Amino acid sequence: MRKAAIYNNGILAGFLIESDARTYTFTYAESYLTNPENPAIGVHFPKTHTPFHSAHLFPLFSNMAAEGANLAIQSYHYRIDERDILGLLGVTAGTDTIGSITLRITETT
Repeated sequence: MRKAAIYNNGILAGFLIESDARTYTFTYAESYLTNPENPAIGVHFPKTHTPFHSAHLFPLFSNMAAEGANLAIQSYHYRIDERDILGLLGVTAGTDTIGSITLRITETT
């Protein structure tokens, strides 16, 4: 299992959990939900207490990953399998992303 803290413009928005079976759950942080000034992190993630579940990494996050030659370079450099998108995002999507969403792996078991 891996857990990633998800930030929107530097504010903790919630947590993404990857189970050992490679299924995914996103849950908003209570502090993010209760502040009306904080927008939803994406169109398919309205602000709610209900967790979001998926058999695949949500497109909001997987689309943040590099592709093609850049993916191969990152995979080689960090020694992470190209298919481990969450692992690659953990080392590449912490600060410098195109959008407002960043993530940081906080727990690995």
